[in-house]
Amino acid sequence: MPSLEKTSPQQDRPVVSPTQRDEVAAAGSELFGGPLGRWARPGGSPLTPVRVVALVAIGMFALGMVQKLPCYNWAWFRGASSQYTHACYSDIPHLFIGRGFADGLIPYFDRLSGDMEYLEYPVLTGLFMEVAAWLTPGGTDMMHREQIYWLVNAGMLMVCTAVMAVCVARTHRDRPWDGLLVALAPAFALTATINWDLLAVALTAAAMLMWSRGRALAFGILIGLATAAKLYPVLLLGPLLLLCWRAGRWREYGTAVLGAAGAWLVVNVPVMLLAPEGWKKFYTFSQERNVDFGSFWLVITQRTGEPIAPETANTYAIVLMLLACAGIAALALMAPRRPRFAQLAFLVVAAFILTNKVYSPQYVLWLIPLAALARPRWRDFLIWQACEVMYFLGIWMYLAFTTSGNKQGLPTDGYQFAIVLHLLGTLYICALIVRDILTPERDKVRQDGADDPSGGVLDGAGDVFGLGPAAHPPRHAAHAVEGPRVDWGAVRE
Repeated sequence: MPSLEKTSPQQDRPVVSPTQRDEVAAAGSELFGGPLGRWARPGGSPLTPVRVVALVAIGMFALGMVQKLPCYNWAWFRGASSQYTHACYSDIPHLFIGRGFADGLIPYFDRLSGDMEYLEYPVLTGLFMEVAAWLTPGGTDMMHREQIYWLVNAGMLMVCTAVMAVCVARTHRDRPWDGLLVALAPAFALTATINWDLLAVALTAAAMLMWSRGRALAFGILIGLATAAKLYPVLLLGPLLLLCWRAGRWREYGTAVLGAAGAWLVVNVPVMLLAPEGWKKFYTFSQERNVDFGSFWLVITQRTGEPIAPETANTYAIVLMLLACAGIAALALMAPRRPRFAQLAFLVVAAFILTNKVYSPQYVLWLIPLAALARPRWRDFLIWQACEVMYFLGIWMYLAFTTSGNKQGLPTDGYQFAIVLHLLGTLYICALIVRDILTPERDKVRQDGADDPSGGVLDGAGDVFGLGPAAHPPRHAAHAVEGPRVDWGAVRE
């Protein structure tokens, strides 16, 4: 008996080659044989685009590990300034001792000595750190144990890197090569092993892939797990609410929210009940911490000489974030064509980072996969990455200046310039994404005939709600009422 298979709007289009669409990608490809030719027959090699992206990402991760070699060999253990002058600082070896892992303490349950009292990380990240501690052999040579602990964590984070790269490459089925933006991002290689952010980034990338395949429950579960590792992934539910509202996809959105809440509760409730003081440390620490590195709040305090109390900074940051979210909501509901999910996801996460009390160098990892999906343009991506690399160097040179007795490094004015530079770099990408939303004909993804490749059930769906221009959209295939799509070529006996 024949069967009919539904297809997505993107299924029948050929794979997009960046070297045929992007001048920077075409110029860069000259190092590897030049752009794809008109007679090329992709697919004949075992090195598929997804495999190439994954291998390149792992290679860049390995280069980032090599960049940390001076610290691994000696600089982590011989005073603070050396690890800054070599720009190879990492939290991982220091917290192995500082958070009790070297002594066998159990996170959240065992009290630490000093002011910190308990581990200040979310539960899933704490479990990640603890597993790495289990895999680190004991002994009396603490320097060697710190090195092994960093290597074990690096190996686990390399797995996260592969997951992230594969998921980004597969999210847009006809644009797998956009994953190279993630794999070749300089800031990714430099910041991958500073902290444990790649765990949440990999889970978020996997969630985006699941949503693009129409698996709302799997998306929600992965977002819940990602939020149990880092707070920012829960923000993606906000843009998704707006898009599902505009498209009338309430059932899928409700499924995603329930999945996220359930997964987060499964991870957190046991620790919440058995070790409430340790569990809430992450949240109280986030509220109580002072204005810190990388934020415009720090520039204000340094320029004025007046400290900003944590409570005041929290209030202003929340107000600014709410205003930014209101602007994103207006954009989502009033744009003449419904924005793509990745576009709004980048904007909301960027707004959170830009208004936060701290903008650590590794936070760029949160944005890199979203940027590759939201605006896969090499020139603009590399401009932004250049700003982030300058900040990466700037913060370590500033810390070298403040910790070394001879005051060698970057003085305060220079560091403030580096902060402003990387804030402007992030705002630059935000502005380009907003422009693409308001003038969708500029959107490179949609120029290739797609609607929303990362949108899942939103891809090609008609609007049921809109404000302003969206209430009277132009006649376009993406705004047509969605009917059943049947791939008659797929009818088989």
